[in-house]
Amino acid sequence: MPRIGRRDLVAGSVALSIAMPSIVRAQRRYDPGVTDQEIRIGHTNPYSGPASSFGIIGKGHAAYWSWVNDTGGINRRKVKFISYDDAMTPPKSVEMVRRLVEEDQVLAIFQLLGTASNAVVRKYLNQKKVPQLFTGSGSSQFGDPAQFPWTMGWQPTYADEAEIYARHILASHKGAKIGVLFQNDDSGRDYLMGFRKGLGPEGEKLLVATAGFEMTDPTVDSQVAQIKASGATVFFIQGIAKQCAQAIRKAADLGWTPARYITNTSASIASTLKPAGLDISKGVITSLYIKDPTDGQWAGSPDYVAWEAWMAKYLPQASKADYLYAYSYAVSATLRHCLALCGDTLTRENLMKQATNMKNLEIPMLLPGIRLNTSATDYHPIQSLRLAQFDGESWKLFGDILSGDSN
Repeated sequence: MPRIGRRDLVAGSVALSIAMPSIVRAQRRYDPGVTDQEIRIGHTNPYSGPASSFGIIGKGHAAYWSWVNDTGGINRRKVKFISYDDAMTPPKSVEMVRRLVEEDQVLAIFQLLGTASNAVVRKYLNQKKVPQLFTGSGSSQFGDPAQFPWTMGWQPTYADEAEIYARHILASHKGAKIGVLFQNDDSGRDYLMGFRKGLGPEGEKLLVATAGFEMTDPTVDSQVAQIKASGATVFFIQGIAKQCAQAIRKAADLGWTPARYITNTSASIASTLKPAGLDISKGVITSLYIKDPTDGQWAGSPDYVAWEAWMAKYLPQASKADYLYAYSYAVSATLRHCLALCGDTLTRENLMKQATNMKNLEIPMLLPGIRLNTSATDYHPIQSLRLAQFDGESWKLFGDILSGDSN
């Protein structure tokens, strides 16, 4: 038998590709945003404005895709991640998303941050049949495939999260008087709805005060004072990092020491608890679905080791104490998984097909036991959480994996 060398194999491969160009082309199907060399993904983020503390999420995404490109890309294609500043203001979000779709010709919009920002572009993106994937909001409205089949959330819903806090309060603080500080928008109302549901008709009698604030308010001091005056012994704080830190600090300044719960969107040690005061924040309870980088129990886990190496190379000046970098890493890994499964059929329809067929998917930096599941009728990938308490240095998990039933 004649010996076949490497040169013969290469020549044979070239000949085959020349002989069957129509077959090769037929195997590759692209929509706008894709070429043989590139996949364009669009994103907006508040790099400025009152919510700029969330700007590190966009920086984390950019670092993740740089790493993917440096390690071979996705099926030989580099990802061009295009991110614009929308200051988390709906009019600017509309402008930037239209630019991404119509000028930059992206394949999909990924991780647009903020409830109002996602809501205001949702109809447009669904009319254009552009995937609006893994929204940077836990609002339950982003899991409605019947009306908006091109829009999918990622994190646990705000309503489920709040329901879990309410149930814990009822179990742990008998006869408590509860005060709630909430952001006066769709996200805050979602939290309040879930919280009331968790309390139930009898438990809701314990709710003695609710106070809303606007994201642009300079402080929440008057709202905190109002809730303290109600006699509340439990304080549930919902809002972005700035207002959450202010609320924790103001309560301490007033000499008020209620049991405190904060939402996981503001559970950053670097952005929330440190500005509030680490000693003052001791005892605060939140919920987690992502590994807290300050929790030493994860130090030896393979995904943490890989995350830490990624941080050291691509975000060397960033604080590892900020869990939002772990969040960026995990949600970006989810999109990477879906894009890789698309193979050479990189169409918007196929991308949605992959996103709606995640089964017990394990993603790096998610807590053990928390996996992603979706279907054509279930657009809420993550539906479980664990409670955690701040000990002055890091979050300490306690209890079992919990789920709400508000979806």
